[in-house]
Formats: sequence, C-alpha cells, structure tokens
Amino acid sequence: MKRLNGKSGCAVEVTLSVMGGTWKPIILFHLLHGKKRFSELGRTIGAITQRMLTLQLRELEEAGIVERTVHAEVPPRVDYALTALGRSLEPVLVAMRDWGTAYTQEHLHEDAPPAPCPPQAKRA
Repeated sequence: MKRLNGKSGCAVEVTLSVMGGTWKPIILFHLLHGKKRFSELGRTIGAITQRMLTLQLRELEEAGIVERTVHAEVPPRVDYALTALGRSLEPVLVAMRDWGTAYTQEHLHEDAPPAPCPPQAKRA
C-alpha cells in the first residue's frame, strides 16, 4: 500500500492515498449498492482494463476498504464488497457525485450527469 506519512502531514493526503485516483472512487461508488462480481464491476465501469481493475481492487483490499470472497465452486466465483470501513466512505462518495453533477450543470451547461451513476444511488 502507499505510504500514509506523506509530505504535507495533511489528513486529506492520507484519504487520497487510500481511495484517490481515477478508478478507486468509481469502484467504491459502484460497490455502495452491494457486492459485485469482478466481471460485473468491469462491465459497469466500462473503460477500465481488467488489469487495472485487478490492481485497484487489490489495493483497496489491502487497505481494508474492500473484502474479497472466493466461493468454492466451478467455475470459481469471486465477489467484492465494501467493509465497514469502506461503507464509512459513502458520504464522501455521494458528495463527490453530487458536486460533479452540480459542476457539470453550472459550468459546462449540461442537463445530464457527467457520467452514468447507478440510478439507485442515494441523493444527499
């Protein structure tokens, strides 16, 4: 996992080192609605490569944000779900979605959200 004792000493830096980047917040947002299989996450996100999805899920698992469950069946089935710690990020993720929607509407003059978000996502 990335170093948590960053240069700035700011708690925001710690948060970003755990859940920051392009893909992690998107993965976490999609897991807010319950466990998902690897392939389901890949299809939902779309533009992410399998390798990148694997790497990001491993980092989130290592950080204690996501749990991976392997089911002993053929073919093997693996589910990913948020841990209690991961669930604590929900207000942050919903706020990020809402801010992005508002920014898009105000500054880019678009009526639709900037990216597809699950319809069952909670509104703050």
